[in-house]
Amino acid sequence: MSKKIATLITNMFEDVEYTEPAKAYKEAGHEVVTIELEAGKTVKGKQEEATVTIDKGIADVNPEEFDALFIPGGFSPDQLRSDDRVVAFTKSFMDADKPVFAICHGPQLLITAKTLEGRAATGYKSIKVDMEYAGANYKDEEVVVCKEQLVTSRTPDDIPAFIRESLKLLNK
Repeated sequence: MSKKIATLITNMFEDVEYTEPAKAYKEAGHEVVTIELEAGKTVKGKQEEATVTIDKGIADVNPEEFDALFIPGGFSPDQLRSDDRVVAFTKSFMDADKPVFAICHGPQLLITAKTLEGRAATGYKSIKVDMEYAGANYKDEEVVVCKEQLVTSRTPDDIPAFIRESLKLLNK
């Protein structure tokens, strides 16, 4: 069954942390919808290997339209978390127990949404302490799945495990 995946992304995302999972999700028959502050904008990855045209602006989406949330890493999550609408959008997925996939710096949005309390998770080494302060049970593992809802990974090296576990949840 095809799922609709909200993808929060802006400039300076980690290229492969978006392109590889997005490709795998699409190949598995799921729809990937990119969301930023404004629709139609083109955003660039920090390695300048990938460009993404934004499908929807945050003001034009409702979390109820989507089955899952995907947050690629890089500097994108840190920039997006300064917008309260993006934070509220993120929080709604966690509160509704919908699948959330966050890699590398992606958990920064979950920290700002105050949704990591008591959850097992991982992320890039530099945000470990931030995640712990947010109440997460930080694990230094390639992929951590918590409560069959939250899938987190640390770095681009972890992408195959991240994709595998994300697809398992999407196929439930």
